Amino acid sequence: MPYDVTMIVGTALLVLANLSMMQNPPQITLGPDDKKAFPDAPKGFDQARDVPKGEVKTVEYESKSVGTRRKLVVYTPPAFDPTKKYPVLYLLHGIGGTEREWLDNGAPNVILDNLYSEGKLAPMIVVMPNGRARANDRAEGNVFESAPAFGEFDKDLLGSVIPFVEANYPVVANRENRALAGLSMGGGQSLNFGLGNIDTFAYVGGFSSAPNTFPPAKLLPDPEKAKQLKVLFVSCGDQDGLMGISQRTHAFLKEKSVPHIWHVDTGGHTWPVWKNDLYLFSQLIFKKS
Repeated sequence: MPYDVTMIVGTALLVLANLSMMQNPPQITLGPDDKKAFPDAPKGFDQARDVPKGEVKTVEYESKSVGTRRKLVVYTPPAFDPTKKYPVLYLLHGIGGTEREWLDNGAPNVILDNLYSEGKLAPMIVVMPNGRARANDRAEGNVFESAPAFGEFDKDLLGSVIPFVEANYPVVANRENRALAGLSMGGGQSLNFGLGNIDTFAYVGGFSSAPNTFPPAKLLPDPEKAKQLKVLFVSCGDQDGLMGISQRTHAFLKEKSVPHIWHVDTGGHTWPVWKNDLYLFSQLIFKKS
């Protein structure tokens, strides 16, 4: 997706709207479509068990678009075999986080370790980058000020992150083996960049996507092409002040007959919802048909 000043400015304005909605949440009206697509994850799904563990490492890569070395958190599954090739889930954080937000708050390694122990996942590598594409990418001070940097992250993701992962890890380098998902700001990025690059990603998930999510006609100018996706997952909590963003996206996809999963969870703009989203989405991707 090319550099677009209008998009960057628009991202900043939308994030200000995000802040306003968080402080003064609008009335949430649920319709007949707004219900769970799946049962909740079982109790204890995010608690460490005595099961084989995947490995978590922080690594650095050269970002061509930012012009600095940046950090990634990489999870490799239990029984990882470097002689085999794996698909990759690129998992994005929210506006208040960094590459460590999922790891520090969402227990992705624990959730996935437990699912592997139950035989419910296709083996995959999970890459957690920093979606704030600028030299100072720490979540410091007024994090909303960094909104434009999130709008530029597609250049870093496509131009540096994915090439680095594919050069340094045993992965299958095609769209059928790439997934993109994220929470809040990262949910908007996942929908924007995933639906804008269907030739790159076959699986896309937006969890409680924030107002950086493009309006439907811009998000998906070619609905027919979106039918190439293997999984398109849109979710939000039923008490989330940002529900309208996801409802709007679902309504457009439904109108255009684009296959997708619309899952309304129980809860607000909070980690229990996003953990459950990861639990669900991870089981849907990279399945052999």
